[in-house]
Amino acid sequence: MLSSFRYNNMRLYYFYIVFFLNFGILNCSQIISEYENKKTLAISSLATKNVLLGHINYAKDSRFVRIASPYTIKKNIYLERRTYLAFMKMHTAAKKEGVTLIILSAARNFAYQKAIWERKWKRTMHYKSKGLFDNKKRNQKRFLRAKDILTYSSMPTSSRHHWGTEIDFNSLNNNYFKRGKGKNIYQWLKKNASNFGFCQTYTPKSKKRAKGYNEESWHWSYIPVSIPLTKFYLKTITYNDIKNFSGADLAPKLKIIEDYVAGIAPECFTENKK
Repeated sequence: MLSSFRYNNMRLYYFYIVFFLNFGILNCSQIISEYENKKTLAISSLATKNVLLGHINYAKDSRFVRIASPYTIKKNIYLERRTYLAFMKMHTAAKKEGVTLIILSAARNFAYQKAIWERKWKRTMHYKSKGLFDNKKRNQKRFLRAKDILTYSSMPTSSRHHWGTEIDFNSLNNNYFKRGKGKNIYQWLKKNASNFGFCQTYTPKSKKRAKGYNEESWHWSYIPVSIPLTKFYLKTITYNDIKNFSGADLAPKLKIIEDYVAGIAPECFTENKK
């Protein structure tokens, strides 16, 4: 009888072990699933026209965080929350290897981007008033002016900086990153940034990236968030949404959506799984 008692107890013991193990696995799966759902939900909360087009006040939006002074020389600039957390981890890792990453520019809303665009637009958009230019020549000049600005600067409503996922590091001059301290920074980013989810948005022009803005060694994107936003932009935004600034009517002819918004490095369309 004692042997039978022990046998039954052992069976009960193993039953509880299997039960709790299965419960734990299911519970773990549920937790992971809930986390992924929350992550997806959080990203989808950014996928609105107001965010994509830059019609937003970052200071009053909890999805964005003001960048602390150790990380930037600018006042009151913001990043999307997950982008900021990933950047801080990358900053710490870089610092340990003697590399200091300083944020020069981050989230920029429509008004900010419009101010940049309008300043550049007015700089050389001076027409002679005595009829020396007919409408055809004037329109051509407007097109060429916009094309020139688009070498490095985005039209308002088409800038990835609206999303808070883009960071400009240390210098806005490619030559800075070709020698000395700047070269060390760039080499570190090329080697390590992908481990933290960042990608150089505008690489040198090549067969892989033949259109869009010129190379920007300083511009890096947090792709776990920017990839779904890029896809949503290309699916949702039309040329009717690109408006309310000088030269906005040129956007379709310039193929702003197809060639500029979509004209990023191919690797920025694929999330690194490291």
